Amino acid sequence: MQRQLRNCVLRPPTKLLPCLHFNRLLGFLVSCKSSALSSFFHTQKNPHLLQFPYVHDSREGLRTLKQVHASLIVSYGHRLSAGAVSLLAPLYAKFYEIHHAVLLLSSLQEPCTHHWNRVLKSCVDLGLVESAFCVYKRMREDGISHDNYTLPIVNRAVALSYGSNWYGKSIHGLSFKISFDLDVYFCNTLIESYTKSGGLVDAFKVFEGMPQRDMVSWTSIISGLVSQGAGFEAFRLFREMKKEIPPNSVTIIVVLKACSRLLECTQIHCYVIKNGLLIDMSIKNSIMKCYSNVFSVNEAEALFTELENADVVSWNIIISLYSLTGEVEKMIYCFGKMLAEVEPSVETLTTLVSGLSSGGHLAQGSQIHCLSLKTGLLDDILKSSLLNFYAKCNDVERSTRLFGEIVWKNSVVWGAMMNGLIENGHFKEAVEVFLKMLASGHKPVFENLKNLVIAYTNMGALQLGKGVHGYLIRNMFFYTSDAADNSLKTSILNMYIKCGNISTARICFDRMVSPRDIVAWTSMIEGYGTHGLGSEAVRLFHDMSKEGTKPNGVTFLSLLSACSHSGLLVEGVEIFHSMKTKFGVEPDLNHYTCIVDLLGRGGKVKEALTMVMKLVVSPDSRVWGALLSAASRTDNYKKVAEYACERIVGLEPDNAGYYTLYSNVQASSERWDEVECIRSFIKHKFSVKKPGWSCIEAGGMLHGFISGDRSHPQIREIHQVLISFSRKMV
Repeated sequence: MQRQLRNCVLRPPTKLLPCLHFNRLLGFLVSCKSSALSSFFHTQKNPHLLQFPYVHDSREGLRTLKQVHASLIVSYGHRLSAGAVSLLAPLYAKFYEIHHAVLLLSSLQEPCTHHWNRVLKSCVDLGLVESAFCVYKRMREDGISHDNYTLPIVNRAVALSYGSNWYGKSIHGLSFKISFDLDVYFCNTLIESYTKSGGLVDAFKVFEGMPQRDMVSWTSIISGLVSQGAGFEAFRLFREMKKEIPPNSVTIIVVLKACSRLLECTQIHCYVIKNGLLIDMSIKNSIMKCYSNVFSVNEAEALFTELENADVVSWNIIISLYSLTGEVEKMIYCFGKMLAEVEPSVETLTTLVSGLSSGGHLAQGSQIHCLSLKTGLLDDILKSSLLNFYAKCNDVERSTRLFGEIVWKNSVVWGAMMNGLIENGHFKEAVEVFLKMLASGHKPVFENLKNLVIAYTNMGALQLGKGVHGYLIRNMFFYTSDAADNSLKTSILNMYIKCGNISTARICFDRMVSPRDIVAWTSMIEGYGTHGLGSEAVRLFHDMSKEGTKPNGVTFLSLLSACSHSGLLVEGVEIFHSMKTKFGVEPDLNHYTCIVDLLGRGGKVKEALTMVMKLVVSPDSRVWGALLSAASRTDNYKKVAEYACERIVGLEPDNAGYYTLYSNVQASSERWDEVECIRSFIKHKFSVKKPGWSCIEAGGMLHGFISGDRSHPQIREIHQVLISFSRKMV
């Protein structure tokens, strides 16, 4: 039987002995420690084992490979034939055993560049960039010559490293030394390595210096330009390319990624139709994705309806477009049609959950959750999206439960959980999540630190917030002009403002790298306003204008509010009129609410009433509320107050604050029957009220208080201090 098996193994797989049976036979021989297997490896000039999944796909693959290697060593010694080494070395590389692969290659008496290239390529295919560099270094040390494939493989490793283009320049210099710099294949890979390591200028020099350029050359340089955001230059090269060589589908897909306007998308679409390239489904999907990126719903829908057999990518693109534009009903309808034709993917469900979260569609999102469980598509990525969805729908319990089910938590998942807790007012729990993240060994990123600062801000924990600020300074987060850094800096700024330390907030603001964005300016102006420093807010506004930063509607809202609370009537009115005339910002109802409140606080109730009556749009309850508040401050405008109250009740009947304000107006006119009637109505309709909550930081600890709560361990001492304060105030 051993002889028959030996004869079978020494023959390559045929129709009578397919690969699957051949694999099982190899497994049997390995388990029997048969010498037939060793003979096969050692005698075959062109081994077929790389075709067989038995060795390199099964869980026992590495153990089997080592058994085969040991069998060969026992039979033939440590110096194996070139055929055996060419088979074993790449397989060791595929199992991440690079050291064994290099030892095998170094054991050959007659080194072969092809064998080294195979191991080098295996490292690159597996993403083992550092190992690839080490193998190439050993190859140079052993004096192995290069062939047409060695340097291109190394260039691929450089491209995967995404590091400094120093490596690319080194390989480029070596190519000059060995007269290999004009090879088209090498130049194409060199362009890719330069563009992915940030050396776009060097890549362009290589491209311009090529004596002959093929399709890959043009596509590589255009792709590099697109990846670096040079869309205009990419289109220019695309036009030049069409004069030399007709672009293929890959080039079209790359160029479509550079389109940032509808006109550009339409032009490429027309070119594709004219040249008969629209038969490729990948191009159709890319064009549809291009229309989606510029939010051109009509064009994307028209192309989608022309598809005869839309694949899952096509459905995902159109569903994603509806999700981005907020057309939830269309998105759900489209998904229903998709289920009747193709199976959804994880990306489909993730997109749906993202679209449903913006509108708080809890029922539909729960159905998607159930579908993911039924279809087995509930992976950690989808769980993270569902976590965020439930948090935005105020279902913190389910959000927390999903967070616990995620096995591999990255910084995004931790950040999503913290953000969900913060949005629902669970600030203490958000801090606890952050501490758990640190305990698990994860290094915090911008979003995590920003969420932590927001949590401490809402808790009034100034000392703890200062600790985070110190961490940011020590790690050099506070001295760059990156957009993510600016967002974090503004969060620190708001923390000091809301915790009452306006002087430190100004120091942080002054130390921010110029030019400061509009969010930072607005936050500082708002901070001055909330602290009653309206003059400082106006002065800062003028500084912002001198620096060249254009204010927006939120800036004027903060500024008008600051003027209102500080009684700066003249300055406030002047700023309001300059909004449209000088800065081109159209006032909305929020701004009119502020200016009416400002006029009312300045005793200009008549002017406030005139402004309200002249509004082009219908005033909402906030505008009428500001007028009611203004009229209630003086006895001369009781009818105005009554009229404003009637309008408010019609617009917002469930707001108890306006009823209370109106009862005070009636009380000032000594209409006690009306006062009793209004207060009885308030007591009957608004009997259930959520108790107020506040916290204070003392001695490095946070203490929370709820109205009427006596559960604090030091409640007696607290009440004694309050009584003593009351006596001193009297």
